[in-house]
Amino acid sequence: MGYEYLILAGLIMLFSWLVSSKLKSKFELYSKLQLQNGMSGREIAEKMLADNGIRDVRVISTSGQLTDHYNPADKTVNLSEAVYNHRNAAAAAVAAHECGHAVQHAIGYEWLTMRSALVPIVSVASNYVQWILLAGILMIRTFPQLLLVGIVIFAATTLFTIITLPVEYDASNRALAWLENKRMLTQQEQAGAKDALKWAARTYVVAAIGSIATLLYYISIYSGSRRN
Repeated sequence: MGYEYLILAGLIMLFSWLVSSKLKSKFELYSKLQLQNGMSGREIAEKMLADNGIRDVRVISTSGQLTDHYNPADKTVNLSEAVYNHRNAAAAAVAAHECGHAVQHAIGYEWLTMRSALVPIVSVASNYVQWILLAGILMIRTFPQLLLVGIVIFAATTLFTIITLPVEYDASNRALAWLENKRMLTQQEQAGAKDALKWAARTYVVAAIGSIATLLYYISIYSGSRRN
């Protein structure tokens, strides 16, 4: 199982790199597709919020690349500088997607609620779970319960990656529907936005697959120790 897992892990890492590279190239491509409406990412976000009757969410700029996110704790749509200020199809796609999360929060979208509830657990678990799992493997013959504890904790992080999938896909669907219904983009710009968000969503799919495979690996180690 060890060699099989290493091969599987290698394939997942390779696939993750390929998807990430493709995503980067797509955003570079659609960053060159300037919007005919002349609106910036900030303006796109503010209009989508207003059209959905959301008045208590602020759109702010955050440093870094690919740092765009919605924070339900302080109700802010955080857009990276490239998205906040720029006026292209990629910026429009990202801005609308993050506002899709704000819409989810406003209507009480159940998958977002579940993911938000797991955030504190996952934040703590991610700091310790790998050490617990490593110690559990080293002490598998004398204290197998430690590995089981690590598996339970890691299962919570895996559940988080799985729940993230419908949250992200739904946010993208809301974004694309709004962009199309409000005729915010030309046909070419809309196609670019859809393609960019499609590849962004695939990064979450890869993360979920990798987490599930890793969880199954640790479960197999624990199960094997119980049979011996």
